[in-house]
Formats: sequence, structure tokens, C-alpha cells
Amino acid sequence: MSGASTDAPDWSAIPAPEDDGAAAHLPGMRLPGIALLSTGGGTVDLASLPGRVVVYAYPKTGRPDRKQPDDWDTIPGARGCTPQSCAFRDHFAELAALGVRQVFGLSTQDNAYQREAADRLRLPFPLLSDDRLLLAREARLPTFEVEGEVLLRRVTLIVRDGVVEHVFYLVFPPDRNAADVMDWLRSHPA
Repeated sequence: MSGASTDAPDWSAIPAPEDDGAAAHLPGMRLPGIALLSTGGGTVDLASLPGRVVVYAYPKTGRPDRKQPDDWDTIPGARGCTPQSCAFRDHFAELAALGVRQVFGLSTQDNAYQREAADRLRLPFPLLSDDRLLLAREARLPTFEVEGEVLLRRVTLIVRDGVVEHVFYLVFPPDRNAADVMDWLRSHPA
């Protein structure tokens, strides 16, 4: 599927994140029951969804009308939200063929901000807003702070019947994440 440019930078010029162990507790965790606003309308409770679900958490989608923080490219793992979302968009049908029932992007941005990105990027799946940090705090998702804003570190969860089955942490480069998820799914059929 074609769509908006992924605006992928030269990843060799962007600092890669290092494993700080902040996601080590996630495999095997039952997700807390928290209703998150969805760009698809209504709310989604990840803990109640049956089957395999992919949730990729990302820091912050850029917008053409807003400036990113001055040091954004120097923060390890910050850059690449649009390329990551576009990769999941472009591999959406393949993920479904591998048994994924739903795909969600997750960030701490509010639902209106996310709706602009979902529409502009023509995403075939919803983005979920954790703007009150309820899921981030309850599940102890890795976060960082920039200019007073708490953002999620890039982490991708494969959730099965509400339980985290597998975690991709140190997602880098972000535009490779969807392919890495598909590789894992092929070697771990449902």
C-alpha cells in the first residue's frame, strides 16, 4: 500500500537506544484492564481482546504544522515514529495472514492529535491514546521525558488473550519493526 512518505532518516546518523532493562518485566504480564481512546472511535481495552494482537508503542508522531523538540534526533530511539507506523501500515495484510487479529499504535498523545496522523498516513488500524498515562503507569511501560512531556519509549508487544506473549524492545531502526514482528510470528505460529 502506498501512502505518505516515511521520512526515514539515515539511521546510521541517529543514536540507537541501549537496553536499560525497562521492558524485562513485560513478557508473561496480563495487561491491566484500561479503556484507551481509539482513533477508530470509542475505546479499546487491550486486556479483553481475544487472539493475537500487536501493539507498538512509540514516542510521538510528528506533524507537518508542528516543530519537534530541538534535540529530537539526538535522543536515542526518539526518531522514527512515522516510518514505524508506515511499515505496519504497509505490512498490515501480511500480519493478518500470520494470525494477528488487530494492530494498534500506542502513544501518550491525545486522540485528536493521533487522529490527524492516522488520517494523514492512511493507517488501516487505530492509534490508541494513553494521554493520562494510565496504561504506562499500571504496566510500567518504559518512558522518557522531553520538554515536560512524558513519552513512551519504543516497545512492541505481541499480546495473546490479554497476556504479553513477546516483547520487542530496542526497536531500531523503527521502520524494520514490522518485518521483525512478522519474522517472529512465522517462527511462533499460533
